[in-house]
Amino acid sequence: MVEALEAHTVLSFPIPHDFTDGFQIAYWRRPEHFLDPVIRQASSTFAQMPASVVEPAIERLRADLASGAWHRRHADLLGQDSVDYGYRVVIAGR
Repeated sequence: MVEALEAHTVLSFPIPHDFTDGFQIAYWRRPEHFLDPVIRQASSTFAQMPASVVEPAIERLRADLASGAWHRRHADLLGQDSVDYGYRVVIAGR
C-alpha cells in the first residue's frame, strides 16, 4: 500500500481507551457497549454475522461481565491508556 500510494510517512494509530468513534475496536476496554444492539448494528462485524452466532456470544459476554470474569481475564488491558491494533495513518503526496 505504501508503495502504491508513494507514501512518505506511515504512523501508528493506537486506539485510546475512551475513543469516541464507535467502530468495533474502539470498545476494547469497554466491552459492555457490545451489549447494546444499536452499537452492534453499527459494527459491520456484528451486523454481517447471523444472530445464531452473535446472540450466544453476547450472552457469554453478559455473564462474564456480571461475574467479573471478563475483567479478571483482561486485567492487563484495564491499566492501559491505548492499544496498537495495527491501524496506520499513511501519508502520501506533498
